[in-house]
Order: sequence, then structure tokens, then C-alpha cells
Amino acid sequence: MRLLAFCPHFDPDVAPTGVVMTNIVEQLAARGHRLHVVTALPWYEHHRVEAGWTGRLVRHEDVAWGRITRVHPFPTDKRNIPARALAFAGFTAVAALAALVGRSRPDAVVAMSPPLTLGAAGWAAARLHRVPFVFNIQDVFPDVAVEVGAITNRRVIALASWLERTTYAGADSVTVLSEDLRENVTAKLGPDSVTEATKVRVIPNFIDTTFIRPGPTDNGYRHQYGLGDRTVVMYAGNVGYSQSLDLVLAAATALAHDPSVVFVINGGGSARAGLERGARGLDNVRFVDMQPKERLPEVLAAADVHLVPLKRGLARSSVPSKLYSILAAGRPVVASVDPGTEVARIVTQAGAGAAIPPDDPEAFTKAIRRLVESPEEAARAGAAGRAFVERWASPASVARSYEELLVELAGRRSGGSSGAR
Repeated sequence: MRLLAFCPHFDPDVAPTGVVMTNIVEQLAARGHRLHVVTALPWYEHHRVEAGWTGRLVRHEDVAWGRITRVHPFPTDKRNIPARALAFAGFTAVAALAALVGRSRPDAVVAMSPPLTLGAAGWAAARLHRVPFVFNIQDVFPDVAVEVGAITNRRVIALASWLERTTYAGADSVTVLSEDLRENVTAKLGPDSVTEATKVRVIPNFIDTTFIRPGPTDNGYRHQYGLGDRTVVMYAGNVGYSQSLDLVLAAATALAHDPSVVFVINGGGSARAGLERGARGLDNVRFVDMQPKERLPEVLAAADVHLVPLKRGLARSSVPSKLYSILAAGRPVVASVDPGTEVARIVTQAGAGAAIPPDDPEAFTKAIRRLVESPEEAARAGAAGRAFVERWASPASVARSYEELLVELAGRRSGGSSGAR
């Protein structure tokens, strides 16, 4: 098949969703499909277009499996919601135009959200070429933005919600990462769409268990940042407003008396400056900038315990891809998430650590302390997590699920029965 894919990030950009889409594309290419990826110029790490990529609005790159078209993302401060909305709109408009003047007609179109606006680009391209459209949801928007207080204007929320529902209705299929997200999206299809509930499919993000695998704790990352043989408790990822990183500081404060334990916050984002101010006076907290993608296995291996702290309500709208990476690295995890959600279920089912209710500093600290004080239990949890992810989220199985869905939709379309509106 010839596939057209819209996504906000792609290799060599280091955003988690970029890693996900890069892996999906590579697996589909390995199965013999041709792809045209329309994405942004690399910009995620420093929130500006990276050196060597500036100077052009659109860049094309022909590769072995097809073509990559990169367009300017118009990066803005994440806290400036109106400017960010305009940036998303501008990026989407240029991306859609770049795709519509492509050299070949696709057999299907896939678009990733967020940003939600890319769904409109995917829908337009699919309608133009009269092919199936699959809308891939990584985080349910605007739910996540509303939960963290990034959007409070009722008119803006109503507009975003309308765009969300309209795009779901116009897609031939909507793919989500968990049953929680499936229930969320299905409910928004409305009472008249009961027969279309099957259009929402659960396909988890996969993790490359060959690239990320258990490694020695004593490695170059530890030596570079002076961590020595201390027990490292790490949060690695975006330092934003979706994460309850104040819990990390609370745990660090509670364990400040123990010189053998150090907390590492590895990454950058809009909340980091405030977090660093809050950590003043805590000698057991280290901040490390985001590392190159190729160093991810080393970063993950350097920790003895990893943290996934999500604010209340967000685990029902988002499944952080970092969870799969932690499991693949064979390290235990303490997840502060809503009970009964996918993240909590995975951690519990895998026996990979502890899942505790959100925004509970005492329970969070207690879970960390238990793993820190029991290295044997931590090692068992890490090994169990690795075994679980090997069985459940292999690249081959996930790519096969996408392939089967796309073939099914293409066959349905050629037979004259389409879910598109």
C-alpha cells in the first residue's frame, strides 16, 4: 500500500510521539509498504528549529521507503495558548498543502493527534484522494489541556471539542492506546453513532525491545553527572504541566536524610524553571538536560527506580510512552495515576512496581522508599516489566495491527462501504 502520514514529530526529532511514529513507519516499510510522511522540522528539544534545518519553509527528503516532507512548525511559548493555536493552524495549513501537491495518490491516510488540527489535514487529504482516513490519538485533546488548566476559555474549549467530534465522525477509524481512551472517544461519537463504535480501535504504542533493553546501572551517564554508586530515582521526560513533579520534590525532601539516594529530573519543558526554584536547598536533586535519542537506553539504565507522576484525571486521556520504555529497560516504576486506568493496570498486571493514586505525596514517597530499601524487590519488578513488554508491545505485533486495519478499510472502501462522512 501507499500511505500518507501526518505527524508533529519524526526522526531525528526527539519527541516521544516522533519516536513512536518513526517506529511505526519503519515497521510498515519493512512489511513492504511505501510511505509519504509529512511532519515538522526538528524543534522539540529546544523549542526552536534546530541548527542545520532553518532557512526553508518546506523541505523534501527521498528515502528508501518513500518521502519525508518537513514543514516549519512555527514554535511558540507553550504558555501562550492563542499563539500556540495559531502556530498549530499555520503548521497544519502548510503540511496539508505540501501533502496535497504530493507526487502520488495514497491508498490510505493516517494523521496523529495532538495537535488536533492535523486531523483536519488528514481528513482533507483523504477526501481529495477518496481513500480511508485513520485518526491516531496519542492524547485526547482538549481533555488533557482542560485538565491541566492550559485552556479555560469556554468558547475555545467548545471550538476544540467541536473540531474533535467532527474529526472523529469524519474518520473511517480512530485508533487509541488503551481501553480508557476508547471509552472516552466512543462516548463522543454520540447516541446516533452506536453502530460506529467499532470504528474506535485499541492499538498500543510499541517499544523497540532490541534498542531499549536492560543494561548496567554503572554507566557513562552516571559518571558524567557524578551520580556514583548512589541509588538513583529518576523522572525522565517532558517537564510540563501534565506531570505532578512536585511529588518528586516532596519525596526528595522526605528522603533528604539519606545520602545514598539521589533524585534526577532528566528533561526540559515549560515547568522546569519553577521546579528548579522549588528544589533550591535540596542537595539530593539533580536536573539534567534532555539527552540525544541514541542515549535513551543508557539514561534509563542509569536509574534504579523510575517515576511516572500524572496529574489527577490525565491518565484517562493519556498513556505516556515513557512507561513502555521503562519496562523495556528492566527497571521498576512508581506511577502516580488514577486508579483503574491503563497505566495503573499495566504496572499492576506486569508486577513492574507500584501504582498509587495521584497527588498523594505520602503514598508516593512510601512506594519509592520501599523499592529503594529493597533492591531485590526492585530487581524482580524490573525483570517482570521487561518480560511483560516483550509479550505485549512488540514492534511486529503492533505494525501488523495497523496493517490489518488499513487493508480492511481499503477493502471496505473499494467495496463501496465507507465510514467516512
